[in-house]
Amino acid sequence: MKNRIQARVGVIASICLTLVVGSAIYAQTQFPQSNATQKGAAMTTQARGTFDVKLNPLDPYNQTEGANLARMSLDKQFHGDLEATSKGEMLSAGTDVKGSAGYVAMERISGTLRGRNGSFVLQHNATMTRGAPYMNIVVVPDSGTGQLKGLVGKMLIVITESKHSYEFDYTLTDTP
Repeated sequence: MKNRIQARVGVIASICLTLVVGSAIYAQTQFPQSNATQKGAAMTTQARGTFDVKLNPLDPYNQTEGANLARMSLDKQFHGDLEATSKGEMLSAGTDVKGSAGYVAMERISGTLRGRNGSFVLQHNATMTRGAPYMNIVVVPDSGTGQLKGLVGKMLIVITESKHSYEFDYTLTDTP
């Protein structure tokens, strides 16, 4: 049973990485590459850097045979414009159709973003439909703390030659 769970976690982790890589290729045509763009009165800035990630299997909620569900912890170390650590959890599902899968995740990031100290939460939602990727990683509204209060943004994950990097388009808004 343990070997079967480890094999399933390995397959699901591979599916998740496929989702990230496929979505990153798609998203490169969807996001601006500039460091800052003007949006009304708010300035959108792009933070870039690399990160290391550790995925560790957790006990699944549903152990039904053939369910193809997995649950993993996320531990990340961000470098570059975002110097931070994060902890989170991922739920994923594979299907019997090659190239179709999905995952959701929540992670709390704590550290500094271009010298501003605080924390915020990212929400991940990604699917792969017969090889066609979709990925959306956004800051949970009103989750910013400290000097990151009022943070709004969207993150893109890029994997090139097994190295992880991020492009984070964000705005710091006035909060009520």
